[in-house]
Amino acid sequence: VQLVESGGGLVRPGGSLTLSCTISGVTGDDYAIGWFRQVPGEAPEGVSCVGVGDGHAYYILSLKDRFSTSIANTKKTVFLRMNNLRPEDTAVYHCGIDKGPPVTGCSPRAVEWYTNWGQGTQVTVSS
Repeated sequence: VQLVESGGGLVRPGGSLTLSCTISGVTGDDYAIGWFRQVPGEAPEGVSCVGVGDGHAYYILSLKDRFSTSIANTKKTVFLRMNNLRPEDTAVYHCGIDKGPPVTGCSPRAVEWYTNWGQGTQVTVSS
């Protein structure tokens, strides 16, 4: 399994970015993809997750109004759309895979459930 993140960059406060997580080496769709972010010296923080099979997405409550997660028709790319970005959103953003999400839906908080994290993509929000 390999996950590759892309789409990060430098953006002004209030701007938007769309990150991509490209998935390879996985068959079927009975898994979830989670998005996480991490700043140096801190633990990773959950952002969102989506069940690839059913497309149901879940978010950390504080981010729900600004962030959205979607899946490409091919089911090989998961997107994270981030609107109205703030300086505190600055972090390295990673995606990971949960190969056995609960039937009740994936959890963006359960960072430890996700494996095969990609190398991450840097998002910097600054004027």
